Amino acid sequence: MLFSSPIFLYLFLPLVLLLTYLSPKKIQNYTLLIASLLFYAWGGVSFLALLMTSVTLNYTFGLLVNYAKTQRRKTIFLGIGVVLNLSLLVYFKYANFIVFNLKESGFYSGELSKIILPIGISFFTFHAMSYLIDVYRDQAHIQNNFAKLTLYLSLFPQLIAGPIVRYKDVDKQIESRSMSVDKFSSGIRRFMLGLMRKVLIANPMALIADQAFNSDPHSLSIAMAWLGIIAYSVQIYYDFAGYSDMALGLGRMLGFEFLENFNFPYIAKSIKDFWHRWHISLSTWFRDYLYIPLGGNRLGGVRTYVNLAIVFFLTGLWHGAAWNFVVWGLIHGFFLIIERLGFEKFIKRFPTIIQHLYTLLVVLFAWIFFRANDFAHAIKYIKAMFGQFDFAFNNISVLEFVNYDTIIILTIAFLGATPIFETLIKKWNNFHNNHISFLSTISLHSYQLASIFFLIFGLLYSTMQLITNSYNPFIYFRF
Repeated sequence: MLFSSPIFLYLFLPLVLLLTYLSPKKIQNYTLLIASLLFYAWGGVSFLALLMTSVTLNYTFGLLVNYAKTQRRKTIFLGIGVVLNLSLLVYFKYANFIVFNLKESGFYSGELSKIILPIGISFFTFHAMSYLIDVYRDQAHIQNNFAKLTLYLSLFPQLIAGPIVRYKDVDKQIESRSMSVDKFSSGIRRFMLGLMRKVLIANPMALIADQAFNSDPHSLSIAMAWLGIIAYSVQIYYDFAGYSDMALGLGRMLGFEFLENFNFPYIAKSIKDFWHRWHISLSTWFRDYLYIPLGGNRLGGVRTYVNLAIVFFLTGLWHGAAWNFVVWGLIHGFFLIIERLGFEKFIKRFPTIIQHLYTLLVVLFAWIFFRANDFAHAIKYIKAMFGQFDFAFNNISVLEFVNYDTIIILTIAFLGATPIFETLIKKWNNFHNNHISFLSTISLHSYQLASIFFLIFGLLYSTMQLITNSYNPFIYFRF
């Protein structure tokens, strides 16, 4: 069930909110638990069985880790629990990838089995491992209540595509949380912002990106190839950031506060800065549970670079069972390494605009490998961007896609990828807080009223787009 589907917007969500707010505090968690399990079962009852297997596994090993009498036993139980979690992930997500590569290498001659990838398995597996590791490190209290741990691992706002919410960040909220009018209204605004980013920006850009990447690169003009990857760069940001906005908004409506997952990544001035801003919950997860345990930057330069390479190899692989995802991760890892070697200091000598352009170009070219069907397709696409193919075969022109709607959407997208709107709103609020008068009060109320109408219009227009256009994917659902 998609957050941006009419059945979620006009049936599931209103019912869940109504039942949650009508439920006594003692049973609100159970109301949310039932709703979350139904939400996940919508994608397939067999997936729900897998989720409950994961919950049972981690509940059991959490208890074993917490109540083990020696440190050695704690470590053994943690190791077994992590291995079992990773085994589920490897089987469902990477078994066919491993078998395919063994066949290509001549080490295996059997047939590939059809394994359906459970929705959100990468996310709830990382949630589960963070729970076990935090209990082991005494950074989180053990959860003795099976239903409450199930709620954490299955909570529908963050179940399917994140953000990766660590148990230690929400354990107290599961036990006791406050729900208020201010928090609820803030949640609605955040949810609606995410919905509009997804439906009104990401979806139209997806149509252009798909046309470019689903075509033979030989048929693309230079302009169309560049437009295709720019459109995809806009799509993936507004698709995933929009989903995160909706998740955070849903959390607030239900009394939860999740940590931010994006902080204007396209204004970054280095790849290091980019990863401080992009998919923050994933980058910090890998930092705290892999990079630092490997030694981080404490064991000398060479070991630091090896650790970065390992982390970004696995970051790429986490996103998809294909070598092009690995290449995407390694590109980012490579530039992080050369920045540590001194390139970051070098690039800082140049004007800020040059730093932004350097970062955007690296990110943009890396996205080609992320979006392409395979490594060979990515290389051909890059060649098309630089006119390496015969112009006689360039039968897909950029003029077919550049119109007023595209220009308006891209303009809004470019501005929205910067803090400009956020800065203007803050200045507006500060002005009214510091200049209290009759006229300022009227203008403030007018602004609030306009905001309400804007959200209502956004909901209605987004709904119209959802009804009239069947194309409504979420990129990160497949991870």
